[in-house]
Amino acid sequence: MKTIYLTHPYHPNLIEKSRVVLVLGFFDGIHLGHQALINAGREKADKEGCQLAVMTFNRHPGLVFSRIHPRDIQYLITSEQKQKEMEKLGVDLYYEVEFTSAFGSLAPEDFISQYIVGLNAAAVVAGYDYTFGPPGQTNMSLMEDLADDRFEVIMIDEQRLDSGQEISSTAIRKYLVEGEVEKANQLLGRPFATTGYVIHGMARGRQLGYPTANVYPDQGLLIPAVGVYASKVCVQGRWYEAMTSIGYNVTFGDSEEYTIEANILDFDQEIYGENITVAWYEYMRDEEKFDSLEDLIAQLAQDEVTTRKILKNY
Repeated sequence: MKTIYLTHPYHPNLIEKSRVVLVLGFFDGIHLGHQALINAGREKADKEGCQLAVMTFNRHPGLVFSRIHPRDIQYLITSEQKQKEMEKLGVDLYYEVEFTSAFGSLAPEDFISQYIVGLNAAAVVAGYDYTFGPPGQTNMSLMEDLADDRFEVIMIDEQRLDSGQEISSTAIRKYLVEGEVEKANQLLGRPFATTGYVIHGMARGRQLGYPTANVYPDQGLLIPAVGVYASKVCVQGRWYEAMTSIGYNVTFGDSEEYTIEANILDFDQEIYGENITVAWYEYMRDEEKFDSLEDLIAQLAQDEVTTRKILKNY
């Protein structure tokens, strides 16, 4: 997959000359609904003998349109993760546009001229709720009117699970902040994952016989609810089973900020500074304050048993 970064106004030389099927969206999370868009685009591109292209943004449009502060935006996926998932789905060209006032205020006709026709789209694939140009002025019906036979418009309807559950980034966020990672994973079509790197902690886990990797997460990512989870951790390209806690070390009472601590099972390496990915599979229990270290150690032993049992299913 080739990645091309665009800042408005872009230089035409940056654009691939071949005709493409262009899929539009922000794609936070790349959940099953987003995957349906990409798959529809891939099918159309194969039929037309075109490359499959995606155009997305580097930041949430609300940061420009709604005066939202960056700290109030919690993404489900990093730009790097998003690109990796797009490549897995068979995307050939990945256009990431810097979302600015100049880009966001483009008149609908100019958006289509520069970012659809200008990107050599033979067809455009987007969700039923996709909008473009200034807020509140456009919808997919208008895109069909403005296409003027220059490209085909393919609109994908709302996607739902067989149970009727709506597939959306909003629903995924709700489940994650409530600790219901299994339900979030159903909508994502894969385990929700947190990326970051390993930093030094208080080393209490080692003293208790359960050493942990303290994960400093990539900034701007949504973190699941406080609790202890059955998880898997990727270190240096290899996945390991782990029990991972998100919490405030309430037994010791000395942490004002949450920590993410992964006890990686059957693992004994120094990995400070290593990039790490935590994939969350099931919530096991809430964070708990223990009266003694013996009680804490006994609970950790039970957590390990539960973790191994859960992960046999994954």
